[in-house]
Amino acid sequence: MPALIASAGLVIALMSGGLVGFATPSVAGLHEGALKITVLFDNIAQVDGLQTDWGYACLIEGLDQTILFDSGADGDILMSNIDRLGVDARKVDVIVLSHFHGDHTGGLRAFLQRNTDVTIYMPESFPRAFQDEIRGLGAEVITVQSPVRLFGPVHSSGELGRQIIEQSLLIETSGGLVLITGCAHPGILEIVRAAKGYLGQDVHFVTGGFHLMRTPEADLQAVIAGLQNEGVHTLAPSHCTGENVIARFHAAWGENFVASGCGSVIELPS
Repeated sequence: MPALIASAGLVIALMSGGLVGFATPSVAGLHEGALKITVLFDNIAQVDGLQTDWGYACLIEGLDQTILFDSGADGDILMSNIDRLGVDARKVDVIVLSHFHGDHTGGLRAFLQRNTDVTIYMPESFPRAFQDEIRGLGAEVITVQSPVRLFGPVHSSGELGRQIIEQSLLIETSGGLVLITGCAHPGILEIVRAAKGYLGQDVHFVTGGFHLMRTPEADLQAVIAGLQNEGVHTLAPSHCTGENVIARFHAAWGENFVASGCGSVIELPS
């Protein structure tokens, strides 16, 4: 089955030879055997009718458990977008928090007002007071330090970085590894290499924030070349990547670049 990427009514089939686009009246329900990523919170607008703000959150469906990755900066905006997109918050089983910045954790409390029957994986370095507060709200909290399987084909990269500690989400699929980042503070290229080293598989698809806004030109060129050399086939950068840098990725990946922002729906083979 080809991978399907949908955004604002456009579905794109990811074939081994590249991307083939075809129109569809609306974003259909989850295809059988598909992994579905819906961007719930982003400062980049993609679909009309949703609120944007600085931060990131996405919903991951098509696995044994439904995952909320990060929670954006503002609970009211997160929950408004969830409702406008027709997402049932009560069906979320797992929450993964990438790092302890407010634009990735700020919506959590509002979400837990609707659903506390979740397991939350957060880096062990998160403040103990925050961990205890979230437990006090009724959620199960599990801290992560080293790379670990969370369930089925889903893994945490473990804590990466030195100054800002962050975990990323890794999902094994039939097409290769899917990597979802919050801000990629440890370095997007370093995260890709860590994922490959941990699971011994190529990273096929990367999405999320790449945190490259103020990266010097020579360093940016090295990141682009490095990701290409590591075999990253398709990517969908957003959030803190930077508009000019996103344009550079678009130019470098061509038809294998996917525009991503608030409301984007991405489907891949599971």
